[in-house]
Amino acid sequence: MSFNIKKRGKLTYYSEGETPVLSNLVTEQQPDGDLKIYFAGLTGGYSAKGVLGLDELVTMDPEREIPLVFECWQKWVREAGICQSLAELDFIEMHVFGCLPKSPNPLVDPLGYAKEIDRLRAAYFKAYRAWWATHCPDNGLPCRFTVHVVDVPDRAASYEFYSVALLQRSSQ
Repeated sequence: MSFNIKKRGKLTYYSEGETPVLSNLVTEQQPDGDLKIYFAGLTGGYSAKGVLGLDELVTMDPEREIPLVFECWQKWVREAGICQSLAELDFIEMHVFGCLPKSPNPLVDPLGYAKEIDRLRAAYFKAYRAWWATHCPDNGLPCRFTVHVVDVPDRAASYEFYSVALLQRSSQ
């Protein structure tokens, strides 16, 4: 894949396709040479399947989905020529939208539905914590983190992430 790149002042937009709906990445050049990076929201379901060219669709499995989101973002920063690893970045904030369970039906099985919500929350917490500890153990953690239990257009996903990070060139 090659990005369509549009530069306007201190902002650079990286998108794909002939008529993109949004940018995969937007970078903002800082006065000291650092680069603020805004990552498009995506999921470890249909989004990751498309970005990474996976054969399998991961569905309602945070422990597998969350690493796929970060893998997509790492692919993008490499392809954009920004850096080679997300470990080079300091994430400032994360916004996470947790999806409602796809089953069981809350009207038919309210206890099962409540258990599924608890399972998803526990799996999400475990997977998110494990990713940071494994891939960026020397970095700080984002200070802003939100989780909203809603639904997203990706009917397979349990979560959708978007984030802001900083590539600190001035400190390297």
